[in-house]
Amino acid sequence: MKPGVLFAILGGLAVLAFIAELVFGAVRLPVADALAALAHVGAPSNQTDLIVNAIRLPRAILAALVGAILAISGAAMQGLFRNPLADPSLIGVTAGASAGASLAIVFGGALAGFAGLSIVALAAFAGGTAAVVLVYALATRTTGTSVATMLLAGIAISALAGSLTSLLEFYASNQMLRRISLWQMGGLEGANWPRVGLMTIVAAAVLAGLPALSRALNALLLGESEARHLGFAVDRTKTVLIGLVALGVGVSVALAGAIAFVGLVVPHIVRLAIGPDHRALLPAAALAGALLLLAADTVARVAVAPTELPVGLLTALLGAPFFIALLRSTRDYGL
Repeated sequence: MKPGVLFAILGGLAVLAFIAELVFGAVRLPVADALAALAHVGAPSNQTDLIVNAIRLPRAILAALVGAILAISGAAMQGLFRNPLADPSLIGVTAGASAGASLAIVFGGALAGFAGLSIVALAAFAGGTAAVVLVYALATRTTGTSVATMLLAGIAISALAGSLTSLLEFYASNQMLRRISLWQMGGLEGANWPRVGLMTIVAAAVLAGLPALSRALNALLLGESEARHLGFAVDRTKTVLIGLVALGVGVSVALAGAIAFVGLVVPHIVRLAIGPDHRALLPAAALAGALLLLAADTVARVAVAPTELPVGLLTALLGAPFFIALLRSTRDYGL
């Protein structure tokens, strides 16, 4: 498929998914009323305006940004590791964030947050950042940063963070244990305008920074030595890429919890559709990730209404069987 055709399809579907996010919920709104309410952002004049602008619009924007960041980060990590089964969690950010969030829930859940963020979100970001810094430090030598060592270090740090989370779960009360479990399932129910503002700033950096590395990622597909011979600063590319992925995924996980399979499935599907050229792959993955999480969050809110399903649970429940079927129907798993 030509990239332009895929962009047009994904863009149209993403707009429809965004509108559906505004329309559907515990209270279903007419499409015209939901769209008209967008003209009253910041000054709600009726209940529909309040529902759309205070609850559903920030949630829709947050879902789109988180989905885009997770998907483009997954595509970048697959290019860096030259493995279509890689995802952002390989550098330990998700496990570290989970450990940080669990620590906050067990020992500091009653503390006040900052700038619209809960102490759990702040601790999750701190935990994810600490894990990535440790992984990067373990993989870096005077001769450069080894991707293979980074992969092994990420597995080790993820296991260590996972054991810490399990230990905290063992000592947590029933209420704390439920909060930890719900956080690990992922969810966008905490969306508000301060969170959207923070996510927008981070998304601007990630969605502009990673595509700027497209040519370097294409060269890395040939191997690090070949990329150096072509004139690319391989070590600097790795550092910038890991930093952007850690920032984007760390903030995403802090604000929305652990949302599974978006960073793995979406880039893989997009690569099968348009090929491995990162100049088209990265922006297409971002658009597809936004579409997927918008659609998944809408389904999560209406499937068992008025109760909401955790969106991370839904993406894993639907993504895993789909990915298995995709692997069974595809013989070539290479990049």
